[in-house]
Amino acid sequence: MSEGRRPDSISSDDLAAILESAVLAPSSHNTQPWRFEVSESGVSLFADRLRALPVNDPDDRELTISCGCALFNLRIAAAHAGFAASCELLPSPEEEDLLARVSFKRFTGSEDHEAELFQAIARRRTYRKRFEPKPVPASVLDALAEAAEAEGAWFQVLESEPDRQQVAELVAEGDASQWSNPSWRRELAAWMHPRRKGDGLTVPGMIAPVAQLVVRTFDMGNGVGAKDRQLADESPVIAALGTSGDGMADWLQAGQALARVLLTSLGQGLQASYLNQPIQVAVLRPKLQHLLGRSGFPQILLRLGYPATDLPAVPRRNLQEVVEAPGNGDSKTQQFKRR
Repeated sequence: MSEGRRPDSISSDDLAAILESAVLAPSSHNTQPWRFEVSESGVSLFADRLRALPVNDPDDRELTISCGCALFNLRIAAAHAGFAASCELLPSPEEEDLLARVSFKRFTGSEDHEAELFQAIARRRTYRKRFEPKPVPASVLDALAEAAEAEGAWFQVLESEPDRQQVAELVAEGDASQWSNPSWRRELAAWMHPRRKGDGLTVPGMIAPVAQLVVRTFDMGNGVGAKDRQLADESPVIAALGTSGDGMADWLQAGQALARVLLTSLGQGLQASYLNQPIQVAVLRPKLQHLLGRSGFPQILLRLGYPATDLPAVPRRNLQEVVEAPGNGDSKTQQFKRR
């Protein structure tokens, strides 16, 4: 920042810490498809389409949702640091990769009510294992619905056993469809990395080549579908998160709502993972929409519950890989390189 900055300007240290929280957001295949540009006026969030999944996510819908999650983390981390983050979504139609511009203003009073979610950012995990067989209270589910609504989205729990069974069948059908596609399998295998890579789906280095070969070569849809069907059947909560529309602005909205729901659930001792196959497979999405019995578009299908064990954090890229700051000698650039 320049020497003549405003008193409420954000420091390089604060900004680096805020961005470190932003990049802890969830993303499909842990692709981390975002980049940030820092300027005197704040931060710009861009989609990194070099990290897109053209087979799994041909419209970049989930990529945009992932960036929305990162944007929400940024907002919460800013509040924790004492700043209000003002976000302008899709500010330049001619720049389709520019998803948001964010400016910061220091809080003048007790306005940092969002900061209570901050501690959950580092503890959030995508929990793919079985949950404890423990019901989630209705009051907690109501809080999650309110969290989604606060970001302009909706959160609907599938409560009846017939509805849950139908969802489980859609998940298994989605698995079968995806795994039968050699291009989808190749794309999945390409994102299976040793942990040192800093992104992707972590596989021990010694077996990574074998695992990639197996995934590329064999259609394991039936086995994976059976496992996912069982996970769905046994999950205390299956819920859909959706929006009224289905464009880029709605996807960014869905991402921020998803992040708020996930961080709110952490405060109640819950973790979550995804059963998005009925949304990813285009012919299945209307079936899920019909099952939900409401207008709007399901964007995410979640399973939630109380974790039986703690999981390690997944690998992340270094901050300097995702942040661009002006000037080779700029203090912000040096700050990011040290982190």
